[in-house]
Amino acid sequence: MIKSVGVVGAGTMGNGIAQAFAQAGFAVRLVDVAQPMLDRARSNIEKSLSKLVEKGKVTATDRDKALGRLSTTTSLDLLGDADYVVEAIVEDAETKRTLFTSLDALTRPEVILASNTSSISITTLGAATTRPERVLGMHFMNPVPLMILVELIRGQATSAESMQVANDLCAKLGKTAVEAADYPGFIANRVLMPMLNEAFYAVMEGVGTRDAIDTVMKLGMNHPMGPLALADFIGLDVCLAILNVLHEGFGDPKYRPCPLLRRMVAAGQLGRKSGCGFYRY
Repeated sequence: MIKSVGVVGAGTMGNGIAQAFAQAGFAVRLVDVAQPMLDRARSNIEKSLSKLVEKGKVTATDRDKALGRLSTTTSLDLLGDADYVVEAIVEDAETKRTLFTSLDALTRPEVILASNTSSISITTLGAATTRPERVLGMHFMNPVPLMILVELIRGQATSAESMQVANDLCAKLGKTAVEAADYPGFIANRVLMPMLNEAFYAVMEGVGTRDAIDTVMKLGMNHPMGPLALADFIGLDVCLAILNVLHEGFGDPKYRPCPLLRRMVAAGQLGRKSGCGFYRY
């Protein structure tokens, strides 16, 4: 029976995941190496829940209960009693593998270790533990409290039982789970990132202006956001990291990140989070 959930990483995705579990009635322990990140995460969760109260989607009592279920810490050791753990740290395979080895040593042997990775091999992460059958991908969409989809990724050794537990958890969170195989980028980013990359090339080659490209995709393809605005929202550094995983994983030149994207990331133009990307914020 899963009652307490550990979430590692207090960035945008981590705090959204922590909020979703706390709202669904789970005791949540949010862990990050930096105390300021934890403080910011709690503040963001409070703001997010208050917005839901204003819109009438959550009662003030439910908001207070959810916040009461959330605790934060800089100590990974405090996840020793967690019934389920979701990792949401930086999108880097080696950093994630190191964390999974630590979580494997800390948590009870029957605990499932899930990764919110958007593109990195679950099989590789599972191999860093003694419980690969209990390692899976649980890729939430941003913003987590509002987006209904969760991509569940089955690694080479992930058991059917573990996938069922994750599937049931998604239902308790009010999310729709879709299973994907463990190929680079899974389903969401394998389809999305080449489209965004093509939009970057279209800007670079002068096929159309930023506004023209986004308008064509919004009005012509009925997308709620244009690809360049969406890339800014995701983070251009995140887009680059995922495209690199696709390019290296498949060895196919069609996934080669656009030179303009590389240049913008090198210049620190990362989109919304840096205040400047294809648009200014």
